[in-house]
Amino acid sequence: MPQVNVTIAGKAYRMACGDGEEPHLEALARVYDGKIQEMRQAFGEIGDMRLHVMAALMVADEASEMQRRVARLEAQLASLQGDAGAADQRVGEVEERAAEALMGAAERIEAVARSLLPSPQG
Repeated sequence: MPQVNVTIAGKAYRMACGDGEEPHLEALARVYDGKIQEMRQAFGEIGDMRLHVMAALMVADEASEMQRRVARLEAQLASLQGDAGAADQRVGEVEERAAEALMGAAERIEAVARSLLPSPQG
């Protein structure tokens, strides 16, 4: 199992991860470290544990907001897919009525054409 060294709030940590997940874990550590730095700039030195808790809560809040946004987008997508299905059905109905009208017109044209032809009895 691969191991990655990450630095968070100035402290190095050795972390295990799955094969190929090293860059992702390093990126996550950088994001979390950035949140801690934001908290430190906003509140000063209030203690490492408090900074870590506040940064973790910020990250959790962002993740929660993203989950809500994804849920809203999925609901909108489902609604649009339903609308598209209804539109497809209406298009099919219009096409069917158009085909029936064309068939009726073709039958009338054939009837007029037959009436204009001389009769075979001459």
